[in-house]
Parts: sequence; C-alpha cells; structure tokens
Amino acid sequence: MKGKVYLVGAGPGDAGLITEKGLRLMREADTVVYDRLVGLGILSQLRPDCRRIDVGKTAGRHPVPQEEINRILLREAEAGRLVVRLKGGDPFLFGRGGEELELLRQHGIPFEVVPGVASALAVPAYGGIPVTHRELASSVHIITGHQKQDEPLRLDFPRLAGLAGTLVFLMGLAALEEIAGGLMGAGLAPDTPAAVIASGTTACQRQVRAPLGQLAARVRQAGLESPAVIVIGGTAALAERFSWRESLPLAGLRVAVTRPRTVCSRLARRLEALGAEVLQMPAIETRPIWPNQRLEAALAQLAQYQWLAFTSAAGVEAFLDGLWRLGGDLRALAGKRLAAIGPGTARALKERFLRVDLIPEEYDSLHLAQGLIQRMQPGERLLLPRASQGSPVLAETLGRAGVAFEEIPLYETLPAPAAPEPVTDCVRRGGIDWALFASASSVRAFAGQLGGETPAGLRALCIGAQTAAAAESAGMRVTVSPQATIDSMIDTLLLEVKKKEGDPR
Repeated sequence: MKGKVYLVGAGPGDAGLITEKGLRLMREADTVVYDRLVGLGILSQLRPDCRRIDVGKTAGRHPVPQEEINRILLREAEAGRLVVRLKGGDPFLFGRGGEELELLRQHGIPFEVVPGVASALAVPAYGGIPVTHRELASSVHIITGHQKQDEPLRLDFPRLAGLAGTLVFLMGLAALEEIAGGLMGAGLAPDTPAAVIASGTTACQRQVRAPLGQLAARVRQAGLESPAVIVIGGTAALAERFSWRESLPLAGLRVAVTRPRTVCSRLARRLEALGAEVLQMPAIETRPIWPNQRLEAALAQLAQYQWLAFTSAAGVEAFLDGLWRLGGDLRALAGKRLAAIGPGTARALKERFLRVDLIPEEYDSLHLAQGLIQRMQPGERLLLPRASQGSPVLAETLGRAGVAFEEIPLYETLPAPAAPEPVTDCVRRGGIDWALFASASSVRAFAGQLGGETPAGLRALCIGAQTAAAAESAGMRVTVSPQATIDSMIDTLLLEVKKKEGDPR
C-alpha cells in the first residue's frame, strides 16, 4: 500500500509561524524529512517515535544530494508511510519543491503541498520593515542571491535598479558586496536605505542597517552569518521606528522546557508570547500502571475514604481514567474532600468539574502533608493516588502524624526519548540560555538525553530544593522559583533577565 507525501512549509524559524495544518501533519507523520533551516522550536515538537531524516544543506555543502532526497521521499512513501517533507519558509519559493514532486508523480505517489510563511516577508516584518508602503514602495521583488561556486552572480542589475519597489534577496549574504556593487553600478543611489537580518524570527536574530554603499562593510564588521535576508529600498529605513521584536521582555532568549509533553505547551506558549524561542524537550514521560489491582481494590472500598489527595495533573488523569475503566464515574466521589498539591493539579481537577478543598500555601509535599494533618478529623482516612516514585516526604510526614492513609501507585515516571539531534546538539554546544525543570528526575533525564553531561554554566530555573540540588550536581547554575507554578517560573525568569539588562547580548 502506497503512502503519501506532504510538502510542508515550516516558515522562517519561529515555531509560531508554521501553519496549523502543517503542524498537525508534522505530528501525525510516520517519517519527517527536514532541512537545516527548519526552526529548532519546530523540530523539538516532532513525535518521538517518527522516523527523522536530516537532509540539511549549507552553503557549498550538500551531504545529501537533491536527487537522493527525492529518492528518500519515494522510498518512504512506497513503504506505506505518511511522509512530511519539512522545508524552511515556503516550499515553492526557491525551495526546489517542484523538483521533489516530479519523481513522486512519475511513480504515482499521492502528494499535497502545504504553503509556508515565506522568510522574504516574515523576516523583514520581524525586523520592523514593511516590504511595501503606500508612500515608499508599491511593489516587492524577491530575488535569489545564490551563486554557484566559482561562478559570477547572474542578475539583471539594470532592471533591478530601475524598479521602484523593495528588493528582497534570499541566500545572498556571501554575494552581498557583489549585489550592492552591481545595483550601484546600474544607477541605484549609494544612500539607498538597506538592511540585513540574520537568523530572523529566532532568538539569534541580528540586524544591520546602513546605506547601500556601506552595507557590506557594516555586515562584515558585525560578523553576521547566514541564513540572512537582504532588504534594499526606502522601507528599510522604517525599521528604526517600527522595530518591535527586540522590545519583548524575553527577546533573544532560547529556553528549553523539560516538562512532560502533555503539559509542555502551556508554558511554551507563555514564554513565546514574551519573545523567547522555546525548545520543547520533554525529559520525562508518564506511563499509567494498568491493569492496576491496588487501584481496583481501593475503588471497591472507596466509601471508607473521606479525603483524596493528588500530587500531579498526571495523577488526576490516571485516577479518573482508571475509575471510568472500572465502571465508575464522578458520582463515586460524592461527598469526598479533595486536596491538590498546587494550582496545576487543582486546574486538572477543575477541568473534570471537581472542586478542590485544600491547596497548601507552599506547593510541595511537606506543606501538603501539613495541610492535611490540620484539616482531617480524627477517624478520617485518606486515599493518596500518585506516581510510583513519588517523594517519600509526603508519606513519611503523614505517617509520623498518625494519619490513616492508603498510597496507590498510578503511573511510572520514565525518561523520555531524546529530541531530534539538531536540538540536542544545540544544547550541547551551549546554544540555549535557560533550561526549566520541575523535578529532580527531569534534571537527570535531561542530562541523559545529552549523553550524561550538560554544558558548563547552563542556567537552570528549578522548582523546589530537590530539583535545584540535582541541577547543581549536574554542573548547572541554579535559580529557584519561589513557588511551584508557571506564573512564578515566568516571573522569576523575567526578573533574572532584568538583572542582565546591561549585558550586550
């Protein structure tokens, strides 16, 4: 049975700029064949069990020739797989997308094209440059600046210089001096506003603005590297007034979020809205224990418990799923009092239309135990469904106080599969500013994904003393969030960034 190929544009780098359809297909794919220009934040969201094939190219270096890429797509589809060919920007804008479809068509492989946000428009926008403006440019012209090795650039400079619109060059950084010289030689004024934006829409975005006659020298002095977009024309001058990306409070930061995949996206969205580039790198994953004889026995005797205490959203999900599988529903919890270790767990209960009676002032096992000890009446019993490797502090504190409770292991916490190699390689090379951790097990699993070592000086934002101790043991520079909430972690990160406002980065 033949599979199908989707040619998907991933956008210019920012994970928020891939289309909804493209993201859905990427997460459903059996095989993803991706380019170097696909953003790390997008690659970090690939399904761990999908086949991941890196065919990235750099200037003058094509480890996987185009003909071989075409054959890879054919081979994977003929094996009956759903294949996503993930390409930076838009697949039909200087992306050789048409070439990749030819072989598929010849062999009768079905395909679809999912357009992407083109870097030619998005990168200038992230740099504060509108490519058209009623008073300055009524047209935009997108030109490839790519030149074959040891061959001159073949561009019609007189025609380009005579256009009244904005000129946008892609893949032209290596030929910038030749492009600028050719345009000026054809009559374009040396004082024409111009800009080069490198690594646009990512945490590494850098921009150089200068008159056309000085642009190449300024870019060389700044050390900008590809990928870069060159913008030439009157609208480039508007960047001084319209630049917005740099004003976001977390702009320029690349942050790794290590929470389990099921709860990772909420924190990621909050960080992205503040300007950070987020790499979703789940370090741990949960696996329900099923069948679960101890849970079945406890549910059969549920009437003897007056309290239930939950220590995670995963525990809420596993408990209620087990209740349903065994023939029960929320009516079985009528009259029970519920405790949650923190707002995230309470939110999981609220989403199931269950109200929480107790949340401790500090969101950890010790304070949850102390809260239960204060609230429970003599003779009341507690059911404690949670992870099989839960912190011993909760059970030990309850036991010393003489609380009658039953602990039910609901799920196991396991190391998650590593992120795609370009993502983990970025971390190994010190390419992230912060990693966020909510448990000691996530710290250890994260280090395991990197081969057992973390980059020297990596900054870790942690929840709780145990997590902080694990991060310090791994050689990280640790900051502890005052509370075990997303809001507290974000507020702490914002405060740390403000402390470094004098930093030139």
